[in-house]
Amino acid sequence: MAYPIVESSEAKMQKQIEHLREELNTVRTGMANPNMLADVNVDYYGSPTPLNQIASIKVEEGRTLVVKPFDPSSLKNIEKAINMADLGIAPQNDGKVVRLSVPQLTGETRKEMTKKVGKIAEETKVAIRNIRRDANAAIKKDKTMDEDIQKDAENEIQKLTDKYNKQADELADKKNKEVLKV
Repeated sequence: MAYPIVESSEAKMQKQIEHLREELNTVRTGMANPNMLADVNVDYYGSPTPLNQIASIKVEEGRTLVVKPFDPSSLKNIEKAINMADLGIAPQNDGKVVRLSVPQLTGETRKEMTKKVGKIAEETKVAIRNIRRDANAAIKKDKTMDEDIQKDAENEIQKLTDKYNKQADELADKKNKEVLKV
């Protein structure tokens, strides 16, 4: 497998799997997880700043996230940003820290979360198939390869597509088990 197109396609597919892992970390499972706040950006002196850059986030007692700002004056902005993130969790500001009590997931919420996991995984699989399509088009355009080499490269691309789609499914299944665990 010394085809540059195949190697670059594999690198792109690996990036899609890493992105899937990051996305799945933000899905609520009923347990507190600092990654739930990974996409929260706070208006900090006029510029949107990731929450983890202006505050420490830790888990207390398994179900409570505690957000302690490095700059106490940013507490109100942090609380506002968490509310706007629409996490389904109401922040409680005690003047020093913001607490987020992660509620137990209901059966309906669990179903919604599994749908969300499925949607995220499907988006990743579509991206992987798009990488395959682009790679196959590039292989067909390359006039320096003879037909046998083109077929070999296309087979390699298909094997990679199958491998990374399977990884996406496995990651989604694992996350769904976490979500459905009571």
